[in-house]
Formats: sequence, structure tokens, C-alpha cells
Amino acid sequence: MKTIVNKIVLLVVLAGAGMNAQAQQDPMLSQYMFNGLFLNPAYAGSHKYFSSTLTYRKQWVNFEGAPQTAMAAVDGPLKNETMGIGLIVMNDQIGITRQNDIYASYSYNIKINKTAKLAFGVRAGVSQYKADVTSLQVWDTDDQVFKSNIASQLIPKFGFGMYLYDQKWYAGFSVPTLLAYQKDKNFNLDVNQSTFLNRHYYLTGGLIIEANDKVKLKPSLLIKYLPNAPIQADINFSALFQDVIWLGASYRTGDALLGIIEYQANNRFRVGYAYDLSLSRMRKYNAGSHELMIGFDFGKDFVKVKTPRYF
Repeated sequence: MKTIVNKIVLLVVLAGAGMNAQAQQDPMLSQYMFNGLFLNPAYAGSHKYFSSTLTYRKQWVNFEGAPQTAMAAVDGPLKNETMGIGLIVMNDQIGITRQNDIYASYSYNIKINKTAKLAFGVRAGVSQYKADVTSLQVWDTDDQVFKSNIASQLIPKFGFGMYLYDQKWYAGFSVPTLLAYQKDKNFNLDVNQSTFLNRHYYLTGGLIIEANDKVKLKPSLLIKYLPNAPIQADINFSALFQDVIWLGASYRTGDALLGIIEYQANNRFRVGYAYDLSLSRMRKYNAGSHELMIGFDFGKDFVKVKTPRYF
């Protein structure tokens, strides 16, 4: 099984070097609603304090070569909360492939009324890709394709996003990889001409509904669009009990059912866990996906913040 899976992964990597790959290009997380910077650079600085998260995801447990993702993120406001900055560092592993990413984000906020703001954000960074071909177990040991690793390379990336938000609702649109450049290709504003990567489009929205003084409901939606691929949506519904415990469930169309819990230990520290139950044909070969998140919020004005971190 290991040999077959790794060989399939290798073929996908090699094919991606010469054509538009339609598979999972960017790491996937289930608790993105508690870390908006992952999807949208305009989210940076949308709250009154600096916030950081550490996330680890192990996808498709018991499946050889399945994705594993680790991410650290931090963001916060600058200059009277009109600007925000953020930083993301990620490592993503799929089979014999490795991807390391680092992105810096900047946002500018415009007041729409007394409480609502519209933010425009950009992000810039690099991704490093590598395939450990020599670790494969192969039948044809004389095949030159498997004699040396695929050399790692740095690919600059630039993304864009918009984020409209209030204390109890939000809507966002983002293209995390708007432009990218691969050194063995000619630079072009059409990302498909300058790299094997593709543009992914994300549309998000959510709101808080106060059921009573102890329970708040939070429905939210994420729509993902990739040209020449089916549109996918995450339909989420969660409840916040006494501003301490989040309990939620999500349906990812054609893919999985998700259960999510987050515990706000105190005004600064929070921890979350998500479990994905596969609904596709992959369910026969894995025991679901696990994701753990740890968050810490800090800043000089933090003690003035009385409401929980809704978004």
C-alpha cells in the first residue's frame, strides 16, 4: 500500500510541474473560523488586541502519506486600529512532498459607520516545495526518475482580500494566491502562465445571534471556488455557552462532517479541537481527521475587552 500511494503522489507532483494541478494546493483547516488570517489577509488587526494561534492537523488517520499540517499565526492592530499586520508560518506534508510557507499580511480599515469597518488586505510571502523521491520503495530500481530528489525551490506569492465586519457579523472575499512566480517560467499576471499553482477564491460570512443571556448562536459559511473544479462549501453552525465553551458542527459538501469544540480558559488563553468524519470514498481507508488549536491573546488594551472573540 505504501508503495502504491507514494507512487501516485509522485506522479501528481511531476504532473503539476508541467500542467495546472487541480488537487489540494493549499493546506486545509477545519477551525479557520477561529483564525481568519489563514484565509484572508484583510482579517489582520480586526480585533483590538494581538492574537496568536498554533494549529496542528493530521488528516485521514491510518492512511499512508496523508496530509499533516502545522501552522503558527499572529496578527494585531496598528495606529489607532486603522491598520493591521499579521504573520503566518506553515509546514504541510503530503506523502513524500513537503511545503513550507511564510506570509506577511497588511490591512487597512475604513469606518463604514460607528461600529462597522471595511478592510482591504494584501499578503506577500514565499513557498518552498520539495519531494523526497529517494525515500520511495520502487519496483524498478534502475528507473532514473527515482534516483534523485526533486530540488526544492522558492515561489514568491501575493494574495488579496476584503473583510467587512462588525462586532456580531462579518463577510469576506479573498484570493490567497493572486500572483505567483516560478523561476523556470515567464512572469505573467495570469498565475496559470507563471506557475503550476492556481487561484483559489474564498467567500465567507457569519453572524452572532443572541438566543438569551447565556447562549449565543453562530452560523457561518465558507464557499471555495477553483476554476475547472466543483464549488465546495462549508456550512457551519455553533453555539457559545456563557462566553466560555463553543460547540459546533459543519458539513463540507461532498467531503466530510465536522465536530468542533473550543474552550475559552480565561481572557487570554483558548484551546480548540475538531474532528472530521469522511463522507467520500476515502472513508473506507481512514479513521477521520484530527485538528488541535491553541490560542493566546495579548495587548496593552486587552483588559478593556469585555466580549468574547466572536470572529
